Amino acid sequence: QVQLVESGGGLVQAGGSLRLSCAASGSILNINALDWYRQAPGKQREFVAYISSGGSTIYADFVKGRFTISKDNAKNTMYLQMNSLKPEDTAVYYCHAISGKGYWGQGTQVTVSS
Repeated sequence: QVQLVESGGGLVQAGGSLRLSCAASGSILNINALDWYRQAPGKQREFVAYISSGGSTIYADFVKGRFTISKDNAKNTMYLQMNSLKPEDTAVYYCHAISGKGYWGQGTQVTVSS
């Protein structure tokens, strides 16, 4: 079992920045990859960014150049640095771990005001 806890969400003005964190615990040695998803009101959950165990990254087109995914293995924590935020980035952001099966955190709300 893997437990994931997100933090760092909040209210920010358009153009601002936030850094989300995802702390992992439990059977973390078997985690193959981590990623971030988001879900806006009335919309389906969508992929945001991915980082492999080796550090390779993939981004959704709508965040390229603005968001950066990273991880600190010593702290068992993944991050999402979000810059140049737009109102359309408003959503609940979820951390997801791939370890045989998928595990989800509880989500953290990000609200970007115009």
